[in-house]
Amino acid sequence: MIYRQEHPKPQFERSTWQNLNGEWDFAIDYDNCGEGKKFFEVDKKLEGKIIVPFAPESTLSGIGNTDFMTSVWYKRKIKVEKSQLNGRVVMHFGAVDYIATLYINGQKVGYHKGGYTSFSFDVTKFLVEGENDVCVHAEDNPTSYYIPTGKQDKRFTPQGVLYTRTTGIWQTVWLEFTPNTYIKNAKYYPNVADCSVNINAEVVGSGKFIVKAYYQGELMGQATAISNGGAVGVTVKLKEKHLWQPLDGKLYDLEFSYGEDKVKSYFGLREVKFEGHKFIINGKSVFQRFVLDQGFYPDGIYTAPSDQALANDVKISIDAGFNGARLHQKVFEERFLYHCDKAGYMVWAEFPNWITIANDQTLRTILPQWTEEIDRDFNHPSIIGWCPFNEMGGFVDGEWRRVWREPGYEFAKIFYDTTKLLDPTRPVNLISGGNHCVNFEGKQDTTDVIDAHLNDLRKFDEWFKDMPESYYNFFEKKKEKVFGMPMWLSETGCVTWDEENPEFNYNMVDNFWCPNSKEGCVERIGEFYTYLMGKEYMFGLCLVQLYDVENEKNGIYTYDRKDKFGAEKLKKILSQKAAIED
Repeated sequence: MIYRQEHPKPQFERSTWQNLNGEWDFAIDYDNCGEGKKFFEVDKKLEGKIIVPFAPESTLSGIGNTDFMTSVWYKRKIKVEKSQLNGRVVMHFGAVDYIATLYINGQKVGYHKGGYTSFSFDVTKFLVEGENDVCVHAEDNPTSYYIPTGKQDKRFTPQGVLYTRTTGIWQTVWLEFTPNTYIKNAKYYPNVADCSVNINAEVVGSGKFIVKAYYQGELMGQATAISNGGAVGVTVKLKEKHLWQPLDGKLYDLEFSYGEDKVKSYFGLREVKFEGHKFIINGKSVFQRFVLDQGFYPDGIYTAPSDQALANDVKISIDAGFNGARLHQKVFEERFLYHCDKAGYMVWAEFPNWITIANDQTLRTILPQWTEEIDRDFNHPSIIGWCPFNEMGGFVDGEWRRVWREPGYEFAKIFYDTTKLLDPTRPVNLISGGNHCVNFEGKQDTTDVIDAHLNDLRKFDEWFKDMPESYYNFFEKKKEKVFGMPMWLSETGCVTWDEENPEFNYNMVDNFWCPNSKEGCVERIGEFYTYLMGKEYMFGLCLVQLYDVENEKNGIYTYDRKDKFGAEKLKKILSQKAAIED
């Protein structure tokens, strides 16, 4: 059986592709000496087997090894026809943790650093007609504080809010066949006021760039441009306006052609911004009823067992009354974002840095990978904001502390300015749960949002009683000005309930958020939302969390996505009108 057969990139899809998921030869290289032993050579055999795209830690991989693995190898044979070599052949990887090196027929093709972002190689010149040998080497240091790991635990046994590690290939691998004249990429800039979409593309070779936009099968508009290669831009005027709205994901389909190359895509006609304390989408103030989504699965860990499982996570969240999610400490795969786009499900996209120290080494490590994420996911209408960091603590000189001093401001401003340069259309929440530490000497040019994590409602009035003018910085033990910036709690309302062990208590606030019954949990969530939705300066709340993950039992669903409290009860709570929304 081949898992995950669907096209992995629905927003840039060609019909000429070949899925490489399935059984590969596999070896764990504990001493990281496989390169010296020339595992990449065609006649070298790997003794084990693995099911791609699942990490070897997962049961779906057929291995289930949760030990530390610093080096793993993959091999398989692929067949390529003579006609497929007349153009380009590109090998795509959804994600490989952490450094991936590709060999074809014993030759090194290239390498990529970054465990969460997608990458590809033009492998045309390395292939021959008929059978070819493909080898992938993945290296990782799971205990390093300078490698982005998200919620992967650096300890041997995962504990608390950290979970099982992921090594090697964990998203779909596929081949794509294109003509020599082709469309390399495209970015979409919807214009709600003008009822149009601007498309900036990069093309290779000379030809006519043609774009057609459809809504539910009916042609809405088209545009054409002649190009000799490089950048090309068109504006498509749409004859009907169908806005992408929260929980109403109206999408226009796109068809691109350039010479013989043809690509299918889609976009949403929407715009987002902040006005004062309000989050505005298509001219309306919308309250963000969000939930924290970790993107973990009992059998696949980082990798969903099916496309339906991805769609189901969006569905169960909406069923419980949420209109969006923080995609927490992970770059989610594009198929998940596709389901968010279709559902009108808003998300803040994050980078899995936690915990990170603000220094030059971290800058060199994270910034290139962060820019890759923005570039890959720019066109998804469901993404309504970017958040590169979470909490931002770390060990400095053997002591754990908040590290937004020396060189905090310079470090923060580089990430903020880079994000705004790459995407001026979305707000930036620089640090979830830490932006109250970013007001360096009265500056306000490193974030668009004031953000806090608070699971003890008793402390709310102590910290935020002077909002919207100022708040209490509980790290610096002093008041800080807010500069009229929008405010939300991006982690809040946490309650713990273990279906199998009702006596289980785990929380970081003196067990205050551990009611002794399911009814008590629902009441506690209701108290939070009723109180905080009444704050006229609060644009959103994010409940911790959508489902349990391993040792963490604070989901509204179990780890296998069974309803714990009654989704309809939560939906009734969340359906209250917030003070800030229209």
